[in-house]
Amino acid sequence: MRAVPLMKLAEMIPGQEADVFALLAAKEELTAKNGKPYFKVTFRDGGREVTFPVWSDSPWAADCRDAWTPGAFYKLRATLRETPFGPQLEIRKIRETVEADAADGFDPRMCLPHSRFDPEAMFDELLTIARERLQPPPLRQLVEALLTNHRERWLTFPAARRNHHAFVAGLLEHTLSVTRTCVYLADKYAEYYPDMQPPLDKSLVVAGAILHDIGKFQEYDCRPEGASYSAEGALLGHMLLGRDLIRDAARDCPIDPETLLRLEHAVIAHQRLPEWGAPKPPMTPEALLIHYADDVDAKFQMMVQVLRDDHNPGPVTSKKNVLMQQVYRGRD
Repeated sequence: MRAVPLMKLAEMIPGQEADVFALLAAKEELTAKNGKPYFKVTFRDGGREVTFPVWSDSPWAADCRDAWTPGAFYKLRATLRETPFGPQLEIRKIRETVEADAADGFDPRMCLPHSRFDPEAMFDELLTIARERLQPPPLRQLVEALLTNHRERWLTFPAARRNHHAFVAGLLEHTLSVTRTCVYLADKYAEYYPDMQPPLDKSLVVAGAILHDIGKFQEYDCRPEGASYSAEGALLGHMLLGRDLIRDAARDCPIDPETLLRLEHAVIAHQRLPEWGAPKPPMTPEALLIHYADDVDAKFQMMVQVLRDDHNPGPVTSKKNVLMQQVYRGRD
């Protein structure tokens, strides 16, 4: 009978000792204010991430320095401790995973955070929206091609390295949510302003929503320890890379030049501000709707994340979070 349970890191409760499989997501060598050196390490599985120090006088200090490798998977025997600095692991045993661990349920994919929703179902819904909402046919064919030709990436890519939807299929979850919002906004404002000239192009709003972040397929290199910027991502950014993907696809699925220009603009302008990487602000009604649908979806997911992860007592959270502000959770 196993004296110490084998369980997921995400299922552990404070004070519990267990054997867990986890990815060493990060290891950083730092120095405390008092001059004492330490390593800040981060272990995670698909449902929890735990960051804590390994001090220079720890029995694990030498192994941490010489043998622990970011991006490698480990089997740990550890106790989860709650501290004023958040949850930490008190390690008793640690080793890299071996093939035999598969018999105990180890799979590298278990250490990656995933979307709560089924990627296949999300992709099918996004494709259905494109087929039902996009006119004329050349625009629909262009968007369909960019969906189907990159299908495997849609099913796996995160929306960001950190901050929002930074998990497997996070880009697809975010894109589908933005697209649903844009479908609603396009219908609403086309009805509100029937005499607007030129008329609001509802198909262009939906097409831009689906494609606004497609450049992230080239912006990021995705590895088990997380996404990092590619050379193209660091130097150009996903908005220009997305514009180029659309231009390349338009060679095989040509659309009229004015529609292509407006679609390219919606992609490069969707983050609005130069400090966010946008070379131009939204200059068309379609681009404006896409920008705000994108922004509210990202910010709302960040707020949910802050409320979920902050364990400070009191009615408001700490401001040390992705929003860099306090969030009110209530007096209860």
